[in-house]
Amino acid sequence: MAFIDYYKILAVDKKATDAEIKKAYRKLARKYHPDLNPNDKEAEKNFKEINEANEVLSNTENRKKYDEFGEDWRHADEYSKAKQQKQYYGGGPQNGFGSFGGSPEYSDFFESMFSRSDSRGRGRSSQFKGQDYNVQMHLDIKDVYAAHKQTLTIKGKNIRLTIPAGVENGQVIKINGYGETGSGGGPKGDLYITFSIDNKTNFKLDKSNLYTDIALDLYIALLGGEIMINTFDGKAKLMVKPGTQNGTKVKLKEKGFPVYKKEGQFGDLFLTFQIKIPTDLSEKEKELIQELVKFKS
Repeated sequence: MAFIDYYKILAVDKKATDAEIKKAYRKLARKYHPDLNPNDKEAEKNFKEINEANEVLSNTENRKKYDEFGEDWRHADEYSKAKQQKQYYGGGPQNGFGSFGGSPEYSDFFESMFSRSDSRGRGRSSQFKGQDYNVQMHLDIKDVYAAHKQTLTIKGKNIRLTIPAGVENGQVIKINGYGETGSGGGPKGDLYITFSIDNKTNFKLDKSNLYTDIALDLYIALLGGEIMINTFDGKAKLMVKPGTQNGTKVKLKEKGFPVYKKEGQFGDLFLTFQIKIPTDLSEKEKELIQELVKFKS
């Protein structure tokens, strides 16, 4: 697998702060998001690499390992253990391990990680965790309103998964042990799924809250009354107060989106009334409105 420079992917310096990395990730994720680049394979590839880079550099421990071990950061613990074993068996500090690609002792050290004999002559080999898999899953927002089963095909193997309700756009979920088989009897790698949620509804989703505009008849706004509105999972009755103003906001508690990993909990639905001004008044309606104007004046 070719080495990927995560700092270069996010276009940040190696001394970048956590805040700078977060800002760079968000900017690039928006630029290359599949929703803004439909059927663009290059953008999809960039989006995947951006998420992978952020996954490593936004994690303090992973970033520390990456800075020291480069592309082999996932095996940092094994390398450190092998280094200690080399010193124990007589290598000594003078054969210490430098940064990747910069130490003349590296090839000798690397060889010692894969095979050496102990004092009793038995061969030993280091165990390495398998390569992680990174995949992107495209779903419609309606698909994640409730938990459901999905089948992923990775390298010819079908993996049956349960997708939790309330998964967010851009969210990454780790599934242990579903990556490449390890070497030397080491554990399997993990599977990282980045979710791309397509929302073509009239509802804007923010965390677990939903937002939408409601067209309100002028006369209902003036006099009040009962109306039917669309919620995400059906219809609901709503009483409108007399004298409702344009732009009035109403909150419907627990009529929003499911809260991730909190079964039975939902966000709220926020409605904004947009009053419709009639454009096809009858002569009688015009007369009545003119009378009302005279009365008000």
